[in-house]
Amino acid sequence: MKMKLKEVYSALKINVENAPDIDITGVCFDSRKAKAGDLFFPLQGDRDGHEFIGSAISNGASASVWQSDHEIPNGDIPYIVVKNVAKAFDTLAKYYLAKVNPKVIAVTGSNGKTTTKDMIAAILATNNNVAKTPLNFNNEIGVPFTILNMPINTEVLVVEMGMDRPGQIEHLSSLANPDISVITMIGEAHIEFFGTRSKIADAKMEIVDHLQEDGRFIYDGDEPLLEERASKVEQEKLTFGKKDMNTLYATSIKAGKTTTKFKTNLWQDLEFDIPMMGEYNVKNALAAILVGQALHVKPETMAKALANLYVTENRTEWLKAKNGADILSDVYNSNPTAAIEVLENLKNISTPGRKIVVLGDMLELGSASKQLHESLADHINTRDFAKVYLVGDEMKALKAKLSQKYSSEDLIWYSKDQLTELTNNIKKELNSSDTILLKASHGIHLENVLNNLV
Repeated sequence: MKMKLKEVYSALKINVENAPDIDITGVCFDSRKAKAGDLFFPLQGDRDGHEFIGSAISNGASASVWQSDHEIPNGDIPYIVVKNVAKAFDTLAKYYLAKVNPKVIAVTGSNGKTTTKDMIAAILATNNNVAKTPLNFNNEIGVPFTILNMPINTEVLVVEMGMDRPGQIEHLSSLANPDISVITMIGEAHIEFFGTRSKIADAKMEIVDHLQEDGRFIYDGDEPLLEERASKVEQEKLTFGKKDMNTLYATSIKAGKTTTKFKTNLWQDLEFDIPMMGEYNVKNALAAILVGQALHVKPETMAKALANLYVTENRTEWLKAKNGADILSDVYNSNPTAAIEVLENLKNISTPGRKIVVLGDMLELGSASKQLHESLADHINTRDFAKVYLVGDEMKALKAKLSQKYSSEDLIWYSKDQLTELTNNIKKELNSSDTILLKASHGIHLENVLNNLV
């Protein structure tokens, strides 16, 4: 970002004479990360952001926005007084986006949006100056923050959009006005708040509400809920998936422990190689390839970019236990779709010893929780997984189903308060040749188990 303070006043439609000659080179809402050149926005969170203005100033902020219903303090920096800080944040973001005028790629989906965002950015960075959502800053604060902190020479902006309620993505889409909108997939994430996958699909489709008239909509063509809704979209549509009726689909997949190779229908002799486990990541790559093709990146260039991919948030990672056993860790996120995908991919990986799984509750599934936890039973059997450890009240439903397949010695349930006991039992049981999967929603805190194993 690069703007004079006078320009900020103008963008917010505030008339001020003799504005200080200050360069604004970034925005921040976390006072601890404020630095010289930053404009501080005291946004409302668990606490009122105005409480932290002193911290922002001491850390170097050059100016601050201030809401008019708060008493304006004396200070050594300029205050931009507005009626609503959050609305001013959005207004300035829309102004700056129009000023820089990059191509905007918006990405959402129940799973895979962060990975897909990183794949798209890597592909497009081969031909363009690219900025992207940092980490998973994908909400009402994260999206305008992403826009306002992109460099002035940005040619393509890749924006991740998340949601936990209807209308949220429509708002984010209105800020970004994307040239290309991407939906990775529809799963059960946040179904507690939406009730059905159909309603989740409705909410995800808000990403096309502000799609440019000459824009493109790229989505999972294997998903009937999206196919049905896409028929109402007037802009060009491109699909990816497993089925051969899609615009782009994989013709062969070779899944490995740390890499996945595949070919596609469009370039039969070109093999793509992504440094990630899982056939589910092939779909993410297909979405990114369609974006790259739309912006005229050569197939060979895209393959090279994906082969050298660095992923912001690869939650599924391989680690080594202290005794040498392999650990497949995904302790910060879980939902039925993601859990099934990891289980199915782990089945296909060759290991010298036993495969053991530790599954914790999948949260925010609402009234469907029991049924969705039970559904994992179809993907767990004694042939593939020697032992199963389950953690949390919701996992009692899965234990009841699996008790028909497993003995009490090989199927053990723990409450979320018994992680120390679980850890000790795993340490006693785990051999150096074994492979163990740890997967749960973050609220179960399996990271405490993981930290005691590695």
